[in-house]
Amino acid sequence: MDCNIPMIDMTGTGKNITRLRMACGMTVKDLQNIFGFATPQAIYKWQHGAAIPTIDNLIVLSATFGVRIDDIIVVENRRAVS
Repeated sequence: MDCNIPMIDMTGTGKNITRLRMACGMTVKDLQNIFGFATPQAIYKWQHGAAIPTIDNLIVLSATFGVRIDDIIVVENRRAVS
């Protein structure tokens, strides 16, 4: 049976986070301060597609950027064969 499985494109999502941050005129340091992170490492990981923000962090990002979560996350469909 063939079916499409939605998967998060981590690289595409990271590019969206970078693009939206820059469109808002924000720096990584600005986001670090909003989240209260001690270091910017998590934000760099998001932007490079090495990690995905948690749901609660996605909610903060969407509010900060003034977009829907769907505008941040890139989903691709992969074909699964069983």
